Amino acid sequence: QVQLVESGGGSVQAGGSLRLSCAAHDYIYKNYQMAWFRQAPGKEREGVVSIGIAGSTRYADSVKGRFTISKDNAKNTLYLQMNSLKPEDSGMYYCAASEIGDLTMFPENYPYWGQGTQVTVSS
Repeated sequence: QVQLVESGGGSVQAGGSLRLSCAAHDYIYKNYQMAWFRQAPGKEREGVVSIGIAGSTRYADSVKGRFTISKDNAKNTLYLQMNSLKPEDSGMYYCAASEIGDLTMFPENYPYWGQGTQVTVSS
């Protein structure tokens, strides 16, 4: 059973914006901490932002002030608004869910993953 489904990736020029979406299974959305990760070719997967069930957040320093995570409880959907995009933001973006509730940004703490959506930012 598919638990997390991402969408919204694409190609933009530097300075542009994209909004990613992650539709989650109802139980996952309501009971699990969620996060966005990204992985560029040849690099390790890194945490972008995590959000707790109550809405608390933790952002990676590299995206603070440019990215915003949000949730739509009526749609069981997680969003990532990405503004002022830079070429170094390029990569596959993944939505993930974890039972651990400390806003962890370690991918090994997340047992549930979406299939990913590609983001490409050109200079």
